[in-house]
Amino acid sequence: MADFAAVDVIRAKRDGAALSDAQVDWVVDAYTRGQVADEQMAALAMAILLNGMTAPEIARWTAAMISSGERLDLSAVDRPTVDKHSTGGVGDKITLPLTPLVAACGAAVPQLSGRGLGHTGGTLDKLESIPGWRASLGNEEFIAQLRGVGAVICAAGAGLAPADRKLYALRDVTGTVEAIPLIASSIMSKKIAEGTGALVLDVKVGSGAFMKSVDQARQLARTMVELGGAQGVHTVALLTDMSTPLGLAIGNAVEVTESVEVLAGGGPADVVELTLALAREMLDAAGLPDADPAAALRDGRAMDAWRAMLRAQGGDPDAQLPTAREVEVVRADESGVVAQVDAYGMGVAAWRLGAGRARKEDAVSAPAGVLLHKRPGDPVRAGEPLFELRAEDADRIPEARKEAVRAVRIAASAPEKRPLVLERIS
Repeated sequence: MADFAAVDVIRAKRDGAALSDAQVDWVVDAYTRGQVADEQMAALAMAILLNGMTAPEIARWTAAMISSGERLDLSAVDRPTVDKHSTGGVGDKITLPLTPLVAACGAAVPQLSGRGLGHTGGTLDKLESIPGWRASLGNEEFIAQLRGVGAVICAAGAGLAPADRKLYALRDVTGTVEAIPLIASSIMSKKIAEGTGALVLDVKVGSGAFMKSVDQARQLARTMVELGGAQGVHTVALLTDMSTPLGLAIGNAVEVTESVEVLAGGGPADVVELTLALAREMLDAAGLPDADPAAALRDGRAMDAWRAMLRAQGGDPDAQLPTAREVEVVRADESGVVAQVDAYGMGVAAWRLGAGRARKEDAVSAPAGVLLHKRPGDPVRAGEPLFELRAEDADRIPEARKEAVRAVRIAASAPEKRPLVLERIS
């Protein structure tokens, strides 16, 4: 591999030049090995944020991130493999019912998931509210569970895209998280390295999402779809609304409870709608277009796969989930129609209650969170419950209440209904 001076690579991107393949390969490898210092990579990340990258640059950067570690071989799995990635939102528990549902329909789902940060929740945090469940699996366990159960939700192993792990932590503290080339390469390097044959992306749009506008979300989705195709992974993206929380539960244990309701054939209509929309996309991408995920929810196959998946990772599907010591119900002070339940505001409220973390090393509270009693479009009378706040520590409730109250708006008439799936990109 050619050798470069880090400062020359930084200057090139600072001045708007496209980095060569050799420069990209060198800087990613050298940073992973510690030859390029954090402050140098921070400067390069800021230059990328400000000046962008061409499509070939992003593709090469992603390939270099993948090459920084191992790439799992799932050829021993005797089902088609397909994964899903969400860019994160409030009340977004879709991975929990979706993974066993798609497995129940004949595919294998190697779902590598993460933890929550700020106002968005993390799938691993939610599942860890189930007694005994463990997030860490070795590669052999991972493949054996895919072969046996067809569904795995776990943390990414240390050997997958180590360059991304290091760069992600740096972006978080240097104001460069928003760079679309770096977001796209971060997500896709991990997903491609896990070895899946197909991938469906759920790119969130709205106040509770990372991407606030449809144009931003579309740009990110198109970039990731192209990156997947370049690496031989059939990739499709849905842009979905995140202006309102998904479902009625926001937190960890409360979202597990709601997910089980969906697997039992019930649950909030929006959670069911998005779970089925993504399941159909995943099954189509896996070459199983005739499978019927709605039938697998009705007949109990999805629930069976959920229970088997939990048991395989040490979890007890029948265990009592932790409950909050402190519960406060907030009631409407006027009558009308709920015009808004802002996703960001409710996400911040759940975070203040202890359901989220400010730093990656922080602990989260399993029982903390928000339960909505009303959603946009619902009529409400003065004195009726709007939502309830749950916490282990009563001192957390006042600030959370302020955030949550600001997030709800009551009006004289119902808001215009916004579709949940906004666009499909393939």
